Amino acid sequence: MDRTVTMTVNGKQVKATIDARTLLVQFIRENLQLTGTHVGCDTAQCGACTIHMNGRAVKACSMLAVQADGATITTIEGPAANGELHPMQKAFNECHALQCGFCTPGMVMSAIQLLQDNPKPTEAQIREGLDGNICRCTGYHNIVRAIEQVATQG
Repeated sequence: MDRTVTMTVNGKQVKATIDARTLLVQFIRENLQLTGTHVGCDTAQCGACTIHMNGRAVKACSMLAVQADGATITTIEGPAANGELHPMQKAFNECHALQCGFCTPGMVMSAIQLLQDNPKPTEAQIREGLDGNICRCTGYHNIVRAIEQVATQG
């Protein structure tokens, strides 16, 4: 059964008629061609699909696009403004907080949420805040460093 959804994605209103069974991550990647949001596990375990919905970090593989009808969505393409990377995106680059880059969009979106909730987290709080985001390449040390860098700048 098809359903029409309307939402604001990265500041732009979008409207589409989709199969009611379409996952939000599929809608973002396939309908909107915003491929920065990754599909890793399809079970909400790895966090590669993390986006912000109505200002909160959520895993887009664990919800249907129809559940986001009327919502405000920010994907990894959204935080950059006027051709300038978001401070968290810059810090991930500067601190070498990525290897293959597959987890990076979800990590960045989770990290932005983490600092919105706790602007001055301890290292332990950062590590706890990243629970639910899996990086298979690093020991998380540089990811934590990047988040600490942004926290000290803020």
